[in-house]
Amino acid sequence: MKILVRATNWLGDAVMSLPAIRALRTRFPEARITVLARPWVAALYEGERSIDIVMPLAAAPGPRDWEAKRKLGSQLRREKFDLAVLLPNSFESAAIVWLTRARRRIGYARDGRSALLTDAIKVPQPGEIPRHERYYYLELLRRAGLIEAIPEVNEILLDGLGQSRKRGEALFADRGIALPVVGVNPGAAYGTAKRWLPDRFAAAARELASRNRASIAVFGSTGERELCAEAASASGGHNLAGATTLREFIDMSAACRLVLANDSGAMHIAAAVGVPCVTVFGPTDETATGPTGPTARIIREPVDCAPCRLRECPIDHRCMTRVSVEQVVSAAQLRQ
Repeated sequence: MKILVRATNWLGDAVMSLPAIRALRTRFPEARITVLARPWVAALYEGERSIDIVMPLAAAPGPRDWEAKRKLGSQLRREKFDLAVLLPNSFESAAIVWLTRARRRIGYARDGRSALLTDAIKVPQPGEIPRHERYYYLELLRRAGLIEAIPEVNEILLDGLGQSRKRGEALFADRGIALPVVGVNPGAAYGTAKRWLPDRFAAAARELASRNRASIAVFGSTGERELCAEAASASGGHNLAGATTLREFIDMSAACRLVLANDSGAMHIAAAVGVPCVTVFGPTDETATGPTGPTARIIREPVDCAPCRLRECPIDHRCMTRVSVEQVVSAAQLRQ
């Protein structure tokens, strides 16, 4: 049996969808499972034992580059997939999978794409399943009859963590960054409303590093270099924004003693590599998209307007400005 999984497009979603991919492997232990993923998340899947092939989806996202998508669909059609599972909600993802002519194409009935699916699954209504996003992907499989019940998933850990940690330690050594390391992730792709103040990240990291004789590494994307430079300068840390691949970032996160983050993909990676992580939540809902596992610590100051889920705060950003450096430092627990 051949199974194609169209992966989610964002790093945090990719982590939260892993239980569904693993449930497919449990249900079909002899199948060949191929994951079609955007290049910026593909490395997350490459160490997964439940996945046989990771294929990058290089065509431009959205309603563009359809010639490249048509060629990809033709290439995948030659594989003669028995089953395709769509984890994203977009029309585009369904169109590409439709081009593969997979015998059975399963996805939620969203974005006007039901005609492209053989099994257009009704979207769960609020209260029908647990709130956390990992259950959204698992429920798709249950409603499609691929699994009988949603398995209990209290923690999502990546495969091969021992090797990942060793690679991360070597990467720090190559950059002249002494262990132990406090990792800092002051960015958030969704918008500035999710970002705690960079000077407070710096102050918390500086205090924790001083207490534990640790180095500080500031991570972020290429577009966050200026933000990360501010945090690195104020903390005395090393600015690695835009200087690591996703695989390197995962490995270096695994080698950290502690991670400080906003609600972001970096937060989910820290939880998935089993590293203590303190996350500041403000406009988003940790019960829906928060990290899993016992190493995650969440800081939230209750305000009337949160969670608003807005990209930019229209008032005074009180959900973030009311979180103190002392709260974050107090919540931190370094791995020994």
